[in-house]
Parts: sequence; structure tokens; C-alpha cells
Amino acid sequence: MKINTTRFGELEVEKKDIITFKEGLLGFEHLKRFFIVDPGDQTLILWFQSIDDEKTAFPIIEPKIFQPDYSVKLLPAELQSLSLDTVTEASVYTILTIPKAVTEMSANLKAPIIINNKSKEARQIVLQDSKLEVRYSMYAELKTYISNFSSDDSQRTTTAKPQAVELSETQTETTKPTEPKRPEA
Repeated sequence: MKINTTRFGELEVEKKDIITFKEGLLGFEHLKRFFIVDPGDQTLILWFQSIDDEKTAFPIIEPKIFQPDYSVKLLPAELQSLSLDTVTEASVYTILTIPKAVTEMSANLKAPIIINNKSKEARQIVLQDSKLEVRYSMYAELKTYISNFSSDDSQRTTTAKPQAVELSETQTETTKPTEPKRPEA
């Protein structure tokens, strides 16, 4: 099916790649169908594009990339709501906030998106762990990961195969990597 998006133009999306929510995302409960876009800009940041609203897309990332010890502990009812036996049957993403100053980028570790890999059913679940932050500052960790990134992509749960690139401190969510801006004199 062809989907028009304001960020990426017209995209072809296969039915098997459509992710559905019964409840929608927090604050966007009316949006129930999404798909993941890999823009190929080599930053490991993907986009969670709404099918129901062409203007709505969220930057997302797998939290294990910048927080290797991050773990999701779901209650039995939460697992059941996604038809999961264990979290290992799911992909986990966090929504990013990328302000104009990219170094202030943050990830919502408290409420990840959990996607059943087989059924493509998803939920954004607020985790009970009080240590998890809604705005976890992760720019430095992501930059370190990208700097050390090798071709061994075995720990990623998606099929995207990004290449290493260093984030520019002037890069924003709407820009593509370009030459770094020179400081003004």
C-alpha cells in the first residue's frame, strides 16, 4: 500500500510491516497504525510514522544501543495484552525528543514502545521501575556508540543495517548530516 508522509514523501508499505495499537500512543490515542522508516542517514535513529496522519512521525531508537543494561520488565497482564510469553519475542523502542540543540536529545525510558515481532501488535507501556526517566539525556552515549560502531550488527533487533557516522552538534531532527557549521567569530 502507498502511504503519503510529509517527512518522507510517498512510501510503499507492505501489510506485514504495519504495526497496530489498540490504545494508540500516550497523547496520540487516536492514531492506531504505524510503520518504521529507516531514513538511511546512518544515525541509528528510526522514525515511527503514522499511517492515519501523514504529518505524525516520532524519532525512535532501540534503547540497548545507548543503554546496554536497559531491560523491560512487564507484568503478566501486559505480556498477555500483546500475546507475548516473554519480552524476548518483542522489539523495544524508545521515543526520542530532539530539540534544536541536538546535544540535549533525550529518550523516554519510562514508557517504551513494545512490538510483538510476530503479530505486529504494539503498546506503549509505562514501566513500574521508578529509576527510569521520561527524559533520559543520551546524546553522549549515542555519540560514543556511533564512534565505536563496527559492522557487527548482531545485537540490533531490527533488519536495518546502519553505517557509522558521527552526529554533528548542529544537526536537528529535520536536517540531514552536512558539513558542520563553523563557529562565528
